[in-house]
Amino acid sequence: MGRLDVRRNPTPEAIREFSRAVVRDVEVLEAMLERGMLGTLDAAARRRGARVVLTGILPTLGKSNLGQDSMMPIERYFALNEAVMKRAGGTLHVKLQGIDELQMEHDSVMVEACNTSLQLHWQADPDTFAAEYNVAQAVLGPVLAVAVNSPMFLGRRLWRETRIALFQQAVDTRPSSSYPRDRLPRVWFGDSWASGSAAELFKENVLRYSLLLAAVLEEDPAAILEAGGVPELSALQLHNGTIYRWNRPCYGILDGRPHVRIECRALPAGPTILDEVANAAFWIGLMAAGREQFGDVSQRMSFDDARANFIAAARLGLDAAFDWLDGEHLSARKLIRGTLLPVARKGLHSLGVDADDVDRYLHIIDRRAETGATGARWLIRSDLALREQMARPERLATLTAEMSRLAAAGAPVHEWPVASPSSQPPRTRYDRVENCMTTDLFTVREDDAVDVVAFIMKQKGVRQLLVEDDDGRLVGLISYRSLLRVLVLGQLTRLGAPVPVRDIMVSDIATVEPATPTLDAIRTMRENNVTALPVIQDGRLVGIVSEHDFLPILAQLLGDAGSQSLDE
Repeated sequence: MGRLDVRRNPTPEAIREFSRAVVRDVEVLEAMLERGMLGTLDAAARRRGARVVLTGILPTLGKSNLGQDSMMPIERYFALNEAVMKRAGGTLHVKLQGIDELQMEHDSVMVEACNTSLQLHWQADPDTFAAEYNVAQAVLGPVLAVAVNSPMFLGRRLWRETRIALFQQAVDTRPSSSYPRDRLPRVWFGDSWASGSAAELFKENVLRYSLLLAAVLEEDPAAILEAGGVPELSALQLHNGTIYRWNRPCYGILDGRPHVRIECRALPAGPTILDEVANAAFWIGLMAAGREQFGDVSQRMSFDDARANFIAAARLGLDAAFDWLDGEHLSARKLIRGTLLPVARKGLHSLGVDADDVDRYLHIIDRRAETGATGARWLIRSDLALREQMARPERLATLTAEMSRLAAAGAPVHEWPVASPSSQPPRTRYDRVENCMTTDLFTVREDDAVDVVAFIMKQKGVRQLLVEDDDGRLVGLISYRSLLRVLVLGQLTRLGAPVPVRDIMVSDIATVEPATPTLDAIRTMRENNVTALPVIQDGRLVGIVSEHDFLPILAQLLGDAGSQSLDE
C-alpha cells in the first residue's frame, strides 16, 4: 500500500475513496497482483530474474548490498548521506542484541535502506491536532506489536521489529563523550505528550535539531500570507524531512488548501497485501475513534509508559506486556483483543466502511493476536526449522522463496505453515565470499602459549588458527603442521617460558574480502596451495572461507560459470 490520507468529517465521496483504497476482498487483491502497480513492478523484476517480496528486511540482504553504489542516483540522498556521515565522524556503529547479537560498522547511511515500511497518513483537524497526535502515540506500541515482520538482519535474529533500532542507529549523528549528555536522536518516539497545535512540534524540530540539508529557497512565506496566498513552507518541509519521528507531523497543500497530517512510520511492509491492509485498517480505525473512546490520553497514562510500550513491542512483538490507561497492566494480546479491536471497529464504522469488510480485516488482526502468528514469528520459527539441515545462505534463500510463494498464494501470514526444506531448493547466491564464509571464529593472540593452541585445535578439531591483535586485525596464522613440529621437537617451552604463538606463526597470508567473487577465492586458494582463506574487511578479520564451505556449492558454481574453467 502507499500513503493514505483520511480526512476528519469526510464527505460521502471521501468515504467511498477510503473504502476503495483500504478495504479489498481477496479477488480484488489477486487482481491487484496481476494488473496493479505491484503486478507491474513484479513483471519488471521477473524480466531481470528477480521477484518482488513484501518484507520489512529482506533475509538474503548482504552487507555488500549496502554500499553507496546501491544508492538511488538522487542528489538529495547523496547530500544527506554526506551530512550524516560528517556528523557521525565517518563511521556509523550498529549494535543489536536479540536471540543473536550483531556488532558492525558502516561507512554510509545505506544501512537504513534495508528497511521497508508501510507508511500511513492521517489528516488531522488543526484544532484537535495535539489530542489526535497523542492517540497516535498511545496506540503505536500495540499496533506495532501485532504487525512485526522484521526479526532478522544479515542472518541474525534480533528484535521482532529490528527496523526500529536499526533505523535509529543508521542515521545517528550524536557524538560520543566521556560524560553522558542528553542529545536527541534524529529517529525517535518523542519525550513528552503534544500540547497546543502542530506548530509546537515543528518549532521543537527547529529549536532542537541542527540543519542537515540546505537549499536556496525564494519563497517569502510572510509575503505570501499577506497577499492571501498559501505558502509551501519549503524550508520547514526540507528540515522536517531529516527528522524521523515514528509519528511524524507533516504539513502539506492539497488543491490549494493547507493541512497537517500525522505520518505513521513504524509499521513494516508485508508480508502480504492482506496483512498490510489489515494493519492499515486497525491503525486508521483507532485514529478515527480513539479520541472519543479514550479521552485525553495524556491525563490517563504516563508518556514514559507509551514510549516503553513502543520499545517493548519492537523488541518482543506480541510477547510484550504494556502499561495502559489508568495504570492497567496488560499483555499485548489481551489489550489488542479486549480493548483496541472494539475501538477500531467503531472507528471504521464511523467512516462508513462496509461491515463485512470491517469484519474481514479486523478478523486478521484478531487471529494474529490470538495465535501470536505474526510475520516475525513465522520467520523465526521457519529459520529454526531449517537450521539443522541448511547452511545460512541456503536457509535465508529458502525463507525468502517461501515468503514469495506464500504471499502470492494470497493467505494472510497467520495461516502460513512453517517453512520446510523443498525437494527443489531455491537457487542460492554464492557469488560472493560473504555468502559462504564462516564468521564464528576461534582465534588466538600473538602472546598466547603454543600449548593453548594445541588445546583449542584438539577440542575443536581444527587444523589451523588465525592470530589477531586486540583491535581485531589479522597478524598471522598458525597451522597444525607448525604446531606438530614444535611438539615433535619437544619445544613447548624455551628457557623455562612457554613458546609464544608469534614464534611459530606465519605472517604472510593470502586473504580475500567479503565482496570477493567466490570463483576468485577458489583460484586464490589453489594458487597459494591453501585449504582456507581469512576474510578481511578494512584490515579487520571478519571470517574465514575453506574448502569445506565450497563442497556443497561446487556444482552450482560450475553451472554458473558455464564453460569457464576454474583453471583459467
